[in-house]
Amino acid sequence: MNRLQEKYKNTVVANLTKQFNYTTVMQCPKIEKVVINIGVGEAISNPKVLDEAVAELTQIAGQKPVITRAKKSIANFKLREGMPIGCKVTLRGEKMYEFLDKLFNITLPRVRDFHGVSTTAFDGRGNYTLGVKEQIIFPEIQYDKVNKLRGMDIVIVTTANTNEEAKALLKEMGMPFAK
Repeated sequence: MNRLQEKYKNTVVANLTKQFNYTTVMQCPKIEKVVINIGVGEAISNPKVLDEAVAELTQIAGQKPVITRAKKSIANFKLREGMPIGCKVTLRGEKMYEFLDKLFNITLPRVRDFHGVSTTAFDGRGNYTLGVKEQIIFPEIQYDKVNKLRGMDIVIVTTANTNEEAKALLKEMGMPFAK
C-alpha cells in the first residue's frame, strides 16, 4: 500500500470525521481520480508534436494517455472537428496515490519561487484544478531531451460536497497550500 493511501486511512479519515462531525467513516470525502491534461495547439500544423506530448505524459503518469480530439470546427484556428489537439490521462487507485505523493512532496517544491498552491482553485463541488506551466518540474522528465516546454492541467476529483471539505481533505493529505 502506498504511503499517501496509508496516511489517508490512518489519520486523514479520523481528523476529517472529527472536524466535520461525520456519523460514519463512509461520509468522509476521498480522492476519486486525478486527470492530467495537456493541450497541444500546434498539433494542427505539426502532428509530431502530439507524439512528444504523449510520450512525456506517459513518463509522468506511468500510464498511456488518450488522445483528445476537437469537438467543433473553428475556422479562425484552422481547426476541423475530430482533429487531435491534446492528450489526457485519468489515474485512479494505486497510481493516483503514487502520483499525488510525488506531486505534493517532490514536484511542486521544485517550482521556481514556490509559495504554495492557490486556495481558490476549487470549482464549488469539491474538485481542485492546478495548472503547471512546464513539464520539466517532474523528476521523470530529462531536461536535455525536452525540445519545448508544455503546460498541463491537473484536476483532482474528490467526493467532497463543498469547497471547505475538499480543502480540508487536500490539506490533510499534504497539499502545499499558500499561507
